[in-house]
Amino acid sequence: VQLQASGGGLVQAGGSLRLSCAASGRTYSNYVMGWFRQAPGKERQFLIAIKWSGGSTVYADSVKGRFTISRDIPKKTLYLQMNNLKPEDTAVYYCAASFGLITSSMRDLEKYNYWGQGTLVTVSS
Repeated sequence: VQLQASGGGLVQAGGSLRLSCAASGRTYSNYVMGWFRQAPGKERQFLIAIKWSGGSTVYADSVKGRFTISRDIPKKTLYLQMNNLKPEDTAVYYCAASFGLITSSMRDLEKYNYWGQGTLVTVSS
């Protein structure tokens, strides 16, 4: 599985941005994909994840109400819609994938086997 993230850029506070993550290779019914981010000098943190089949989602509290995850199954593409962006959202955003994760494991970055290269999001104040 290879992942290609895109869509990052510079946006003003309060603005919106949509990230994409294209997956190549085969996907399975128990495929799970998620978004993480890493700000300068900080650890990579979980944001949001979705089960490919069924579409159930898990969110970090910090992004509830502002970020939305979705997927286009035929295109094998994952999306992250980010609204009302804040300067503290500035980070490199990564998509990741794994197989067979149970809901309680979807927040654990150590459980993800495949990672995209990251895309930089900069939010100016």
